[in-house]
Amino acid sequence: MTVLVLTWELQIPGCRSLKEKRMVVRSLRDRLRHRFNVSVAETGFQDIHDRAELTAALVASDGRTAESLAGSLERFVDDNGRALVIRRTREER
Repeated sequence: MTVLVLTWELQIPGCRSLKEKRMVVRSLRDRLRHRFNVSVAETGFQDIHDRAELTAALVASDGRTAESLAGSLERFVDDNGRALVIRRTREER
């Protein structure tokens, strides 16, 4: 069994309020949850209107499956169009 934790630090260009930020973050978080069936939470920068940190956790039966799913998650976040990835981390536990 393999557990991966992926974290993205995001910049949200043009975002002028926490309300706007929440809409972008909530949309991305919900789409990740539903499309990939992973746990996702906003884990940092909650009070900064143009930055966000999202963390996803996934469990797979083997390393190959986990890596494949992690790659799909990263491509999805990279291609979301509303937030830019500033930094990413990946931890295997």
